[in-house]
Amino acid sequence: MQALNQWPLEARRRVTGVLTDIDDTLTTAGAITPDALAALGSLKAAGLCVIAVTGRPAGWSEPFALKWPVDAIVAENGGVAFFEDKTALLRPAGGRSVLSKLYQQDESTRLANQRRMQRVARRVLREVPGATLARDSAWRETDIAIDHSEFAYLPPSAINTVMRIMQGEGMSASVSSIHINGWFGNHNKLEGAHWIVRELLGRELGAEMERWVFVGDSTNDELMFGAFANSVGVANLRRFEAQLTHQPRYITQEERGAGFAEVAAAVLTARDNCQ
Repeated sequence: MQALNQWPLEARRRVTGVLTDIDDTLTTAGAITPDALAALGSLKAAGLCVIAVTGRPAGWSEPFALKWPVDAIVAENGGVAFFEDKTALLRPAGGRSVLSKLYQQDESTRLANQRRMQRVARRVLREVPGATLARDSAWRETDIAIDHSEFAYLPPSAINTVMRIMQGEGMSASVSSIHINGWFGNHNKLEGAHWIVRELLGRELGAEMERWVFVGDSTNDELMFGAFANSVGVANLRRFEAQLTHQPRYITQEERGAGFAEVAAAVLTARDNCQ
């Protein structure tokens, strides 16, 4: 990983879109930091497309899709997405945005998978000492989450056991900075990013990868780090560095929201320099 100041000016000038994780990338202790929120607003004001891709649940993500200056939030590791419905004829009082909600799976598949996931969750809680469901589980629709570092602690050996159980049950599984997520389906953060760019912008992300930057902080961002030449880890990623097969190309000096603000400044400064 190179220091962020090694990111070439020409590469930064080409960036027209920003994809970002949320937990411990925009947030600290579960809340977005003021500098990160301001950075999102500055990127949007400059005309960039800004999309958050997170393992957090749909119900948790929906209000932030309304309040934050983002074009979309892809939640539950690619399972569901929210974005502003610009075609809506009727809007709530005050002119607030109307959200569209999309799923990767049809309703019957989701309902069947929910039953299967709850069975796996019960097995994890029964077989892994100390395992607890994430407190945001009531707002999840397409995955389950086991807390390992948000309000509870699981050692690495227990995290590995949870992963083995999920994968042994045929689930996809990943570990974020706070949760172990499991779901049925082939979607993930990277596939979710391709999906939302197609649905929201009518374009193929694969044809314009050099025009996007991804910012993340954890092992569940590995696919994104490996896919994007313009990939950046905020400094708190260093605690997972030894576990990463695919590391980001660059890393910030600051952690969490302050690190994201560094990335935004690097992109916006490059745009100023080309005017």
